[in-house]
Amino acid sequence: MTVRYVKSDVIAVGAIDWDRRLFDKLIPLPQGTSYNSFLIQGSEKTALIDTVYPAKSHELIANLKKLDIKTLDYIIANHGELDHSGTLPQLLEIYPEAKIVTNAKCKEILMSSLPLNEDKFIIITDLETISLGNKTLSFIMAPWVHWPDTMFTHLVEDKILFTCDFTGSHLATSDLFVKSENEVYGPAKRYFAEIMMPFRTHVKKHLAKISALDIEIIAPSHGPLYSNPKFILDAHRDWVSDEIKNEVVIPYVSMYENTEKMVQYLTDELISKGIKVIPFNLPATDLGELAMALVDATTIVVGASMVLSAPHPNAAYAAYIVNALRPNVKFLSAVGSYGWAGALGEKMGEQIKAMLPNIQAEVIQPVFVKGLPREETYKRLDMLAEEIYNKHQLAMKQ
Repeated sequence: MTVRYVKSDVIAVGAIDWDRRLFDKLIPLPQGTSYNSFLIQGSEKTALIDTVYPAKSHELIANLKKLDIKTLDYIIANHGELDHSGTLPQLLEIYPEAKIVTNAKCKEILMSSLPLNEDKFIIITDLETISLGNKTLSFIMAPWVHWPDTMFTHLVEDKILFTCDFTGSHLATSDLFVKSENEVYGPAKRYFAEIMMPFRTHVKKHLAKISALDIEIIAPSHGPLYSNPKFILDAHRDWVSDEIKNEVVIPYVSMYENTEKMVQYLTDELISKGIKVIPFNLPATDLGELAMALVDATTIVVGASMVLSAPHPNAAYAAYIVNALRPNVKFLSAVGSYGWAGALGEKMGEQIKAMLPNIQAEVIQPVFVKGLPREETYKRLDMLAEEIYNKHQLAMKQ
């Protein structure tokens, strides 16, 4: 339970969750996370930007008591998800005079998920402002970065942009500000891949929207703050760009090593052609690492063994994740081995493609074989590698 000063009257009062290892029962958190909450003390009024996950509510409340905060005028809800807003009911009991400042969509979400009274809300719209006396809060609607209710808060005089989930990282650290950009780059990219990548077009639009703002500090809701905004904004511009990168990602599962042999051969052939290849053995894969690789992938090749009459469940799950994350891939293929299925096995590539309706990629002829890969199989893999190479070369010239 530690208070840390962003500026003399802008104070971080949130919580660090060192031990959390899974978010939403889905997203691995190998480095924990934080729930950032910021107290802003104006000359006339005081505001709190976001709260914390309910399990950490005691830490936020203790920090406010440590600062001897007797009154809160406003609690800014940038987003209705509980890791941002879950402590609202407890805070309103302690500070009954406080009003929740948010947008109409966020109010709707909060009213459906928390025991809140409607008269506690002040509804604001895009670019509307609230004065704290010597400080001005300006609100920027940012729907679908990453929920429909998301908004940013700009503390105009202090040149701080509170970006909600945007630019965040699941990284538990005692550093309030980023000290090593190399250290935070991976967690930030992982966070983008897992949470923001499905909304890359919206992210791109809002990067342009905030480009005209005078910003000295970016303060996300998770992870350390950025005193060099250019670093994290440039990283996001790269991650949402349409630039073709010479990279292939191969998530695969192999029951009896036959599919693995095909993947290894294809990997070697692609590497010999100067292509960066990242294979993922799915039963041993951290899906967050796969998500990160998908950010830069131009081609995905799914490797799958067959279980009964369908791709292995691990391959199907990976396809589900890829489809949900919607990476900006240009080409798609598949390889694998099947057993007794016969002609049905040859259609496994069609089954995998059907699992990826959100991926608008050109399909390159899959390679599936019954049982052991043989000389003819490797010739087909040579052709697949050559076609991927040619597709990449052409796409990078356009």
